[in-house]
Amino acid sequence: MDEQPESARTTGGGLDRRAELSEFLRTRRARLKPEDVGLPDFGRRRVPGLRREELAQLAGVSVAYYTRLEQGNGRNVSAEVLDAIARALRLSDAEHAHLTHLAKPKQHKKKQVARSQQVRPALRHLLDSMDGVPAYVVGRRSSVLAWNRMAAALFGDWADLPAQERNWARMVFLRPEYRELFVEWDQKAADIVGYLRLDAGCHPDDPQLSALVGELSVKSEEFRRLWAAHDVKEKSYGVKRMRHPLVGDLTLSFETFRLVDDAEQSLITYHAEPGTPSAEALRLLASWGTDATRSGTRASTPSD
Repeated sequence: MDEQPESARTTGGGLDRRAELSEFLRTRRARLKPEDVGLPDFGRRRVPGLRREELAQLAGVSVAYYTRLEQGNGRNVSAEVLDAIARALRLSDAEHAHLTHLAKPKQHKKKQVARSQQVRPALRHLLDSMDGVPAYVVGRRSSVLAWNRMAAALFGDWADLPAQERNWARMVFLRPEYRELFVEWDQKAADIVGYLRLDAGCHPDDPQLSALVGELSVKSEEFRRLWAAHDVKEKSYGVKRMRHPLVGDLTLSFETFRLVDDAEQSLITYHAEPGTPSAEALRLLASWGTDATRSGTRASTPSD
């Protein structure tokens, strides 16, 4: 019996783009109520959210046309129609981009062999020079590619993990110490899945991403539930509350800087508001250096 959820099934080594498009549109429609979009609500509904004919009316397309699109047939759909449907569904910018990627995927003349992402030496030197600031570079599939000493002190020594395991999705869902580290673990987990969903829309034929989704779907009930929701999110900035085993509670702001020469890599930094207990906690971690430990691991600078 196939225990893998339908939304995570794959075709030809990648995710099923038509199924992804269908489920994404269906879940976005299901979250809207008639009163949300200024429509009257006539009686009881068999399924939650707007009816297909209501959504088609709002988007200015025929019911048959929208039905074909929601069934995963995005062939020849225009950008104007996608814009109208995105407005009708009240999609965020990230969701709008995700819809476009699913409905109108970029055509690749030749399937490229998956290669490991490389971090420029100058960027590694920049990480090393950022004293007191936890920072790391994240790439495709939420994989951690490089980090500095402070990131190791805060999050644990990723150098002790095999390269494949240096992945935020695997760490958050499969390693119990990260449930303890993030105070709002549920939000962190939802964010990670949202990033993966956005990545999947851009690269539906990526076999490594497909394998990651399949693995997590089997091993984590929470991942299966979040993946089935089809929520997407772009990593930007915000605040995370953590509970570090050595220095206690921290409230840290994070910023995301997408690299100009490689849009699939981002530099993530964390900092505390000056004069706060969190700032003092970061100073303590910095002063301990390689003596700082987290869950029995030793913090150090990556050597690979």
